[in-house]
Amino acid sequence: MSRPVLDTPGGAPAAPWRPLLLLGGALLAAHLALLSGLHLDSLPVTPSLSRPLITRTVLAPPVPPAPSPPAVAPRPKPARPRPAPPPTQEQNPAPALAEYAPTAINSIANESAAAAPDNTPAAPPAAEPPAAAPAAEAHAPATAVPGSLRIQYQLYGEVRTLPYTADAELLWAHDGQAYEAQLEISALFLGSRRQTSRGQLTPEGLRPKRFGDKVRSEVAAHFEYDKGKVIFSANTPEAALQPGAQDQLSIFVQIASLIAAEPQRYPRGTAIEMQAVGPRESDVWRFVVDGTEHLNLPGGEQDTLKITRPRRQPYDLMVELWLAPALGYLPVRIKLTQDNGDFIDQQWRSSGPP
Repeated sequence: MSRPVLDTPGGAPAAPWRPLLLLGGALLAAHLALLSGLHLDSLPVTPSLSRPLITRTVLAPPVPPAPSPPAVAPRPKPARPRPAPPPTQEQNPAPALAEYAPTAINSIANESAAAAPDNTPAAPPAAEPPAAAPAAEAHAPATAVPGSLRIQYQLYGEVRTLPYTADAELLWAHDGQAYEAQLEISALFLGSRRQTSRGQLTPEGLRPKRFGDKVRSEVAAHFEYDKGKVIFSANTPEAALQPGAQDQLSIFVQIASLIAAEPQRYPRGTAIEMQAVGPRESDVWRFVVDGTEHLNLPGGEQDTLKITRPRRQPYDLMVELWLAPALGYLPVRIKLTQDNGDFIDQQWRSSGPP
C-alpha cells in the first residue's frame, strides 16, 4: 500500500518528514558536545571576607583614698556670768503734745521781679565761718474777733436749673472765752439745714471743739487736741489735726478775725490757707483775696472785701465771700457753687444783736 503524498499549492510533491528529524538530532548532539567540554572548576571563586578577632583590656581608674575626718575643735569653756550693773537713774518722761501753732498764711505777690545779677567779685572764703544767728520765733498773726451779732440773709438758689428762694440766719455769740456759731437755712418745701460750731477763743483766734451738720439727723466732728486728730460720728476715717484747724462754719469767723486785726497784711492776691473740717472728712481750703467791691444788697449798700476759694479739683466746691468792715469783716454775702452749676447765694438783709 502506497503512502499518501501531500500536494503543495504549486502542485509539486511535499518533502518527506524524515530529513527534519535528522536535522534536529544533529543540532541536539552538537549542544551536548559543547556543554560536556566546559569545566566548572575553571570559573573564578570569590574569596570570603574574614576579620581576625582582636581583644582589648580596659583598666579601671584608681580609687582615690578616703579623706581623713576633720579635726574636732575643743569646746570653749563657758564664761562666768558677770554681775548685773547697778540700776541707773530713771530718765525724765517724754513731754506732752505741744499746743498747735496758729494758722500759716502765705502771701502771693502779684508780680515777681527777677533778681538782678551780682557783678561784684566774690569775697575770699573766711578761715572760719561765723556762727549762725539764732532763728527768730515765728510771728503769730493777730486776731480781732468780731462782737456777737445776728445776721439775716435772703437766699437765692438753683438746683438742676430750678430756682428757689429761702431764708438764712447766721448767729455769732461769745463771752470772750467760749463761742458758739450757728447757720440755719430754711426753704419752703425743701426743709431746713443747720450747722453749728462750738469751741474756745484763744489769742490765735477760734479753737473749735465740735462741729455739727443736721438735715434730718445730725452728724458731727469732734476735735481731740490731746490726741491730735478729728473723730467723725459717721464712722468715716479719722483725720489728723493741722495747726490752726477750723470747721466749715468757724472758718468764716476766723478769716474775719485775721483780716480785722491787720487789714494791711491782706492786699489783693494774698492767700489764706487753713484746714477746714466737715461733718465726714477734712480738707484744706485756700482763699485768695480778690479786692474790694461795693455791693447793693437787699439790706442796703455795703463796702466789702471779696475773697474766693477756687476749685483745685473738678468736684471741689467753689466758695465766694464778701466781708464787710462795718460788721467786723463778717460775711454779708456767701455764694457756694458746685461743679454742676447748682448754687446758693446768701445776701445780707439785716443785722443786729443776738
